[in-house]
Amino acid sequence: MKPHEIEKESFKIIDHEAGNHGFPPDQWSIVRRMIHTTADFDYIRIVRFHPEAIKAGAQAIKQGKNIITDTEMARAGIRKTDLERFGNRVMCFINDPDVIDTAKLRGTTRAATAVGRAIRFMEGGICVIGNAPTALFRVLDVIEQGLARPALVIGLPVGFVNAAESKAALIKANMPFISNVGRKGGSNVAASVVNGLAKLVLQESL
Repeated sequence: MKPHEIEKESFKIIDHEAGNHGFPPDQWSIVRRMIHTTADFDYIRIVRFHPEAIKAGAQAIKQGKNIITDTEMARAGIRKTDLERFGNRVMCFINDPDVIDTAKLRGTTRAATAVGRAIRFMEGGICVIGNAPTALFRVLDVIEQGLARPALVIGLPVGFVNAAESKAALIKANMPFISNVGRKGGSNVAASVVNGLAKLVLQESL
């Protein structure tokens, strides 16, 4: 089978096994990609959407706003070809030499320090956090302090230390988000959400 045939068949299987999931079509198109990426149907019950999340994310893409990721893995997983017509830049600062030096000097994580480096690129864009809870907490601090306000935060850090807590804080924040409850997540899942949003925008543009 060709790649697009495999993907189409995978989505067909997911739709069948998910049954009556209760999501509206636009949200389901995102959740389905998360399941496709992980083969984990738990996302049906643990994913959370702010009511304005998809609208805000789609608008940011259409306006060519920046997409900031916490890891190179998330940046690599985002399909740049789907974003080309809109001019979005996908940016990650975790390997920036200044970020590495500053994190060592201050005794903080590179992921959190990279968020600080990205502040001037965030306004109206999309923040994609798939790995580091410290990065998500830092994004929330940036918003609370009024330093920048992204249009959408995709918060899906994975792990055992503060992953669930950082996502709970995001869900309580007064801004558009796509997230989940609990420990699950990952850079690949976060990237799949951006790819799903881009597909929705492309379908609108056809």
